[in-house]
Amino acid sequence: MMRQFKGLVVAFSTIASLSAMGTPVVGPPKGSLVIMGGGGKEMTSIFGKFVSLAGGAKARIVIIPTAASSAPGYNYKRSWVASLAREKMKVAEVTVLHTHDRSVANTAEFVEPIKTATGIWFGGGRQWRLTKAYGGTLAEKEFHEVLGRGGVIGGSSAGATIQGSFLARGDTSGNTIMIGDVQRGFGFLRNTAIDQHLIARGRERDLIKVLEDPHRKMHQEFDRAAMLGIGIDEDVAIVVRGDHFEVIGKEQGEVLVYDPRKWVATTRDEEKWETIRTGESFDLKVRKIIEEKEGL
Repeated sequence: MMRQFKGLVVAFSTIASLSAMGTPVVGPPKGSLVIMGGGGKEMTSIFGKFVSLAGGAKARIVIIPTAASSAPGYNYKRSWVASLAREKMKVAEVTVLHTHDRSVANTAEFVEPIKTATGIWFGGGRQWRLTKAYGGTLAEKEFHEVLGRGGVIGGSSAGATIQGSFLARGDTSGNTIMIGDVQRGFGFLRNTAIDQHLIARGRERDLIKVLEDPHRKMHQEFDRAAMLGIGIDEDVAIVVRGDHFEVIGKEQGEVLVYDPRKWVATTRDEEKWETIRTGESFDLKVRKIIEEKEGL
């Protein structure tokens, strides 16, 4: 399996060798991710964590609202997350950046705010709109560069799913189709599929459909059998540094992790996930709960 990006090809054999050297194989080598499963009651605290990682009041934050709509007349500049950053978090530099035009996303002028950003936040909506607008463009390259500078990428709902390498619910005809016509995420978490609103919408079994792919709809570039599924409930987020994540958000919030490498023919659906709760941590490399919480 390979991940391609504007002529850059990263083979998983290379990733394996980096693993032996201690370099993260799933999470970003530098920077942090804040991946929220949707909802709004815990938005202030979870978004506050994102702002803190981005530099607090001195952060330079770019909000990407593109997933929200495909309508030309939609007011993309009106962002309540941007208002939260400016008014409650007192962040001095907040930019709302949007286009559906890939040729625009591929220009130096468009990406200028991203080049100096310490944090990027992707809003909710339909995740395929983000791939359609920015996948393979200069904008996507600069998203990764934010992490390379030690910055933070965050997002909620669609802005959570886009952070995986495989784009669950990416079909342009509806969000109930788990393996759709748009399959590539931005791969901030490599070899993963991320789902959101998990327990609130009764989606606990849906990632199993992705990882088993009974109708063989997944593109060959993805290693389905080795992929890790991560399902995040509403008002819950994971904070990722390297190959560890910690669960934050509401009390007793849940994140479900699906590892198909552990399944056999007789494994029942309800045994195909592991539950990590608020305050607990998980090792993405060895795929197990960290018994004694390690600081992230």
